[in-house]
Amino acid sequence: MAHHILRASPETTRAGVFSASFAPVLTIASGDSVDLQSVSGRAAVLPPPESGLAVPPAVLEIIAANPGMRSGHILTGPIAIAGAEPGDTLEVRIDSIEPGADWGYNMIAPLMGTLPEDFHEMHLMHIPVDRARRTCKLPWGTELPLAPFFGVMGVAPPPAFGVIASKEPRIHGGNLDNKELQAGSTLFLPVHVPGANFSAGDGHGVQGDGEVCVTALEMCLDGRFTFILHKNQGAPLAMPRAETPTHYISMGMNEDLDQAMKQALREMISFICGRTNLSREQAYAFCSLAVDFHVTQSVNGEKGVHGMLKKGQLF
Repeated sequence: MAHHILRASPETTRAGVFSASFAPVLTIASGDSVDLQSVSGRAAVLPPPESGLAVPPAVLEIIAANPGMRSGHILTGPIAIAGAEPGDTLEVRIDSIEPGADWGYNMIAPLMGTLPEDFHEMHLMHIPVDRARRTCKLPWGTELPLAPFFGVMGVAPPPAFGVIASKEPRIHGGNLDNKELQAGSTLFLPVHVPGANFSAGDGHGVQGDGEVCVTALEMCLDGRFTFILHKNQGAPLAMPRAETPTHYISMGMNEDLDQAMKQALREMISFICGRTNLSREQAYAFCSLAVDFHVTQSVNGEKGVHGMLKKGQLF
């Protein structure tokens, strides 16, 4: 199994979009691992020089190569996995995540967020990060432990989608903003194009479920991923799924939060029935008794809900 390094640069990143037409910048074999550098920011959110917060050179290079960039998502990739074909499943093991800078930012923007009718002014906070202690300190003095994860992880969408914004999570993954997907967890994605073409970005230092003001602690992250290809052996995976050391996770996404909840529930029922001899009625009842459903995020156009089944309760 080989190990690869993919650094963020103008040649290996793109700002705010997914497409099946994007050529891979790296091709690997199933079982290989990749150290992936992810950076965050755009000109409008960078700290001023007098702040003393250092901006990584890769951020400045990418901003310079994308004049007028408005998206906060700088995606590194795509990474192709040799032999992947539509209908397969890509297993993405998130081996490690490390902060890539000594600061991050949080922003409230007009007309966005869960309460756009209440907050009409731009509000930007630059938040120092202590990488050694793995904490961040808010302007009013509160210190929070870091819990880093990649807000965006996804494969190429179906070709019929064309070029799509990275803001909305969809069947290819993308802007999932699921805080459970930290180091030690695994994401399963349905493959839609040859090679799968995985990308990641939108580093988050810490985030609450809901991500209500639109942003988490947005920051640069370095991640190590291992990619395992599962060839289609039946019905292809319909939606992204995940697994942590303690839970199995289903996901639902829809502009209507009720519909996102229904999708996450249907996905969990399907998962349980596929792993046990329970009937759909029994699985539905079990979800009501023992599965927790969380609002993943309420701000990305396509809202998210994820169901969490504790390991050991059924299997």
